[in-house]
This record gives sequence, C-alpha cells and structure tokens, in this order.
Amino acid sequence: MTFRIARFTPRPQSERPARTNPFAKSNPFATAGNRRARGHRWTQEYTIRIAPQRTVLDALLQIKREVDPTLNFRYSCGHGMCGSDAVLINGRPDLLCTATIADCLSASKTMPNAYTSPGVATGNLQAQQPPAFRRTCTTTTATAVSMSASHSGSVSDSDSDSDSDSMVPDFLATDPRKTATATRTTGLIGAPHPTEKSDPAESSAVEIRPLPGFTPLRDLIVDTNAMFDQIRRFKPYLLHDDSSADSDQAAQAKAVDTKPSSEYRQTQEELARYELLSTCIACGLCQGACPIYAGGEAFAGPAAMIAAARFINDSRDDHRQERLEAIDQVDGIQACQSIRACTRPCPRGIDVGEEMWKLVEAVKE
Repeated sequence: MTFRIARFTPRPQSERPARTNPFAKSNPFATAGNRRARGHRWTQEYTIRIAPQRTVLDALLQIKREVDPTLNFRYSCGHGMCGSDAVLINGRPDLLCTATIADCLSASKTMPNAYTSPGVATGNLQAQQPPAFRRTCTTTTATAVSMSASHSGSVSDSDSDSDSDSMVPDFLATDPRKTATATRTTGLIGAPHPTEKSDPAESSAVEIRPLPGFTPLRDLIVDTNAMFDQIRRFKPYLLHDDSSADSDQAAQAKAVDTKPSSEYRQTQEELARYELLSTCIACGLCQGACPIYAGGEAFAGPAAMIAAARFINDSRDDHRQERLEAIDQVDGIQACQSIRACTRPCPRGIDVGEEMWKLVEAVKE
C-alpha cells in the first residue's frame, strides 16, 4: 500500500523582530496576525505491506517504526474517543484511528477523482476527457497517450517493477528536498500504463494531509489552540443565578460550598435536547470541513457553536438569552452560510448543520 503524506518542517524563528507593513490590510477579526506557518513543505511517499482491515493510524505507526522515524503525527487513545488524530484523508476530514484502509480505498473509488481521466482508467482512448485538475510534475493525458504509442508492448511487468524498485527514495536521508525529488521521479516511472488494466487496490494510494483551517506545526500536527479558545469564549459550563460568570472568586467559592435546596430535575424530553450534543469530542473535523472557518478569525467555527448549543438547550442553565446574544455576532452564528458540510465527518453522529440552523432560528426569535 502506498501512502502520500504531506510533510512540513517549520522555519526556525529569527531573533530579529518581524517587519510590519503599515500599508497592508489586516483582517479585522484576526488576533494572532498571519496564521500561515512558514517552513518547508513537500509530499513524501511510503510503500508498506499492511492488511486492508487495519486503520490508517496503524499504517502510520508502522511507517514511523520501520521506515521513517522522523514522521510526526498526533494521537492519544487510538479508539476514536479523544479526537486528537484528526487529519485529511483522501480529501475528507477523518480520524486516523477510525478510518480503515479498505474504507479509504472504497471511498476513493466511489468518489469522482478529478486528477485522472476516465479513458485512462478504462483503457478506452476515445473516451478520454481532460481532467479537472492536474498534479504538478506528472504526465498529462496527452503525454500518457504518446508514451503508450511509442512504448506499446516493450515494457513488461518485471521490468517496471525493477525500475520502480531502483528508484525508491531513501526516507532516512537528511535532505528532504532530495527525497521529494526522488519521490516525484518514482511516480513518473512507476505510473501505470494507460492501456493496462491494473488492480485498483494496487494502483490506489491514500493521501494524508493536515486538517485545513488550522496552523500546521510539523507534518500532520496542527495547532488547535484557536479552536479551544473559541469554545471557551462561549463559557461551556452551566451558569446559575447563584454562580454567574460575572461574580468574583469569593462568590463562586461560596456558591460551590452552598448545597442546592433541591435537585435539578429533568424530563426525558429535556435531556434529549442536549444529550447528543454532550458527546462532542472537539476533534475539529467539522471545522476542517467548513469552508468558512479559518482558524477562528472570521468564524468561530462549528465546534464552538455546538458547545454553545449544548448549554443553550439545557433546561438547568439560567443564562439562555445571554448565550444567544454572545453567539449572535459577526464572527459567530451570523457567519454561518448553512453549507452543512460540517455534518458529514462528525464521528459522534451529530447533525451539526441542523443544530446550526436551530441556533439561527433561536437567535431570530
């Protein structure tokens, strides 16, 4: 199995103060300046033997232990409960520990691939159409057709295997630029013949990239501080009249020591309003799928809205109106365009788009 992994090495910070342009237009919602991390970016390929029933996290662990120990990624529990291993797999936000290799291959087959031409996949040269997108440093359809016409029947399977094996890059090389160049060369030489009918499982590859909308730190590791800052902004905890958020520490300590006179009873209907929302693990998959979210600057993000909706729907909370006013901001619920792309990747089954629409209706009321 071949894995194409996006690599990133940050540039060392200079001791000199950064230069500022007084004429440059800045984002009015930006609090951390330019969020694009500077450094060296490249894509590296790894080919390993692994069963299709294994998860992508198992594959990355095998690559790190046996092939390239410099590969960096984040994970904690490995069972889809912590949400720390959110990445982009074949263009879709997903968790490393829950996405199996077989699921990734089946999804890539069912989803239209914009990088290939249908004529090349089926072997029919008359049905070839120009691809919607073309990768850099790869052969186009016309080039592939000319190569097939000039080399028809001259290359055998054993020859192609020997050529690809001879061009396998050294993943332990110190210079990543040389490795990336060798990888691109391998992709050109080892490309499948246009007229050949190869096994889709062998020709497919899994592409893994860091979650979009977050600042990359190294390889697949991103900075999630902006997301959790936006979640804390909407006070994700119960607020009562005896312990409001504006009271000082002494009043809060007094409220904690004072026992309530009765229980906060709820019916089954009241519990059902927020019970599913309480299972959110703040993995950031909905943020990565949202085309509007960009690090919490122009939009607080679906994860912050779900955290606010969990307590807005809770009957035990006494500050519903204040919470609705807090999210009714330009970078809050007003920035949502109801695209509902945030619903698909949720690992807990939360209909994030529907909950966002309910918040819009609650704010209008």
